[in-house]
Amino acid sequence: MKVKLFFHYISYLQYPFIFGACYFMFLPYLNSIDKSEESLDMIFKNLNNVLVFIGLGISFSTLQDTTKTQNQFSRRIWENPVKGKVVLLLFSLFTFFILGCGMYAYFSTENPQLEELSFGIIVFGIGFLGLLKSAIEMFENHRLDKK
Repeated sequence: MKVKLFFHYISYLQYPFIFGACYFMFLPYLNSIDKSEESLDMIFKNLNNVLVFIGLGISFSTLQDTTKTQNQFSRRIWENPVKGKVVLLLFSLFTFFILGCGMYAYFSTENPQLEELSFGIIVFGIGFLGLLKSAIEMFENHRLDKK
């Protein structure tokens, strides 16, 4: 089996992680939230789990083949040099904003709940960092002005 194909198959692990994030997202609603302090702790814990699972899911999704596009919408973006650069700029700004917020919150807070939540934000940002790398590869592989 080729290594590239192996990683393509591993990229399908993104779906269990996304389903896990959805589970933790809806868990507070399934447990019928009341307005107690215990409920707030559960919401923070579940939000942290959502961010961690989404970050891991995004990380696994970046193992897909970047020489192929998923749909016409993404093909139109990556083939156009202007649209591709705009999307890469937006991805970059969002990624580094999320990582910066997570790092700032992790090192500046005294609250253990926010410190745990900031860890989830950092994992989410790392997932987006991998997505940014894949987006750069998609742009390089599909732009029409460099062919």
